[in-house]
Amino acid sequence: MPGVCGLACEVCGFQTKEVCPLGDGCVAGTDPRAPEKLEAFTKAFGGPCLLLECAINKGVNYCTQCDEFPCELHYKQGFPYSAKLLDMIKGMLGKT
Repeated sequence: MPGVCGLACEVCGFQTKEVCPLGDGCVAGTDPRAPEKLEAFTKAFGGPCLLLECAINKGVNYCTQCDEFPCELHYKQGFPYSAKLLDMIKGMLGKT
C-alpha cells in the first residue's frame, strides 16, 4: 500500500515496526485511519508528518495527486524526497 507521500510502504526503509510508529505503514490522506496514523507519528517523533497532515486537510489521497505537488512542505519535511529530486520533478512538470 502506498503512503501519502507516494512511496510503497513495503519498500520504505522506515516501515519496520522498530522504526515506524504506524506499524503497518502509512495510509492515503482520505483513509478513515489517517488521523489515527497522524497521531501515532506525532507521538513517536514529537511532531506531525507534514505530508499526511496536509493531505488530510486538503482531502487528497496522495501528494502526487495534488495540483501543488511538489510544494514547500516536501522541501521542509526533507523526507522521502530530496531537494534535488523535487527540483527535477518540478522541471519535468514545467513548474520551475
